[in-house]
Amino acid sequence: MPDTPHFGTVLTAMVTPMHPDGSVDLEGAQRLASHLVEHGNDGLVVSGTTGESPTTTDQEKVDLLRAVVEAVGDRARVVAGVGTNNTAHSVESAQAAAKAGAHGLLVVTPYYNKPPQEGVLAHFRAVADATDLPVMVYDIPGRSGIPIHTETMLRLAEHERITAVKDAKGDLFAASKVMAATDLQWYSGDDVINLAHLAQGAVGVVSVVGHVAGDLYAEMVAAVGRGDLPRAIEIHRRLIPAVDAVMNITQGAIMAKAALKELGVIASAAVRLPLVAATDDQAAAVRSGLEQSGLI
Repeated sequence: MPDTPHFGTVLTAMVTPMHPDGSVDLEGAQRLASHLVEHGNDGLVVSGTTGESPTTTDQEKVDLLRAVVEAVGDRARVVAGVGTNNTAHSVESAQAAAKAGAHGLLVVTPYYNKPPQEGVLAHFRAVADATDLPVMVYDIPGRSGIPIHTETMLRLAEHERITAVKDAKGDLFAASKVMAATDLQWYSGDDVINLAHLAQGAVGVVSVVGHVAGDLYAEMVAAVGRGDLPRAIEIHRRLIPAVDAVMNITQGAIMAKAALKELGVIASAAVRLPLVAATDDQAAAVRSGLEQSGLI
């Protein structure tokens, strides 16, 4: 396991702050990025799904990335979400992100068109070949419609710039097999099983709940690293209400924005259709979850 993962150890998949009219709030994004870095995050993912990447334009993505890189400087690694289900578009997005100052790329499995594993392999390789930046592949079959098979992961690991995996597949044993056979840096991509991934060798997390619990996740990663499993379990159990509220009520970006607004970190919880803002009941539920976890 590398001592210093080049993507960081605690990364939040950052929401994209928006004004009430749905326009991107670049100043709000800079404030949020600085807040996250000041609260346990040594990495940020910009324009992941939680950042509403399906409904932001290519130019908005570049503007967001530049704004966040400017805000955090050398305090954190900034990873750009560039994956789409069109390889040529993903390559162009990767090159634009590199020019805008990204430190790494997050590339999701092509979604909806269900390519065979050879197509998945060729897609990731094409994006990795497009720049000199390290690539984190994102395995999330619940959204993409297909998993990245273990054999495909082993072949991806042969590429010099494919160096990490964000795992939201939920197959812990498959993750163990790949970690045992490769040098890929493993990241939990599902807050529900962060501790399980860390306990079996993951180097960090790419989190949504990290918007409100970055300091505690940093402590959890450190606790596992020094062999203090009881402390890591204590943190895991403390955060159950917050994880439940943010991840299990409705779509994560909706609830993360509701939580951040509740904490006064962002001014508006606006989202773009087809997402809709949290209802009063959902906002109350996230407030209760934060209170139960001692986050407010």
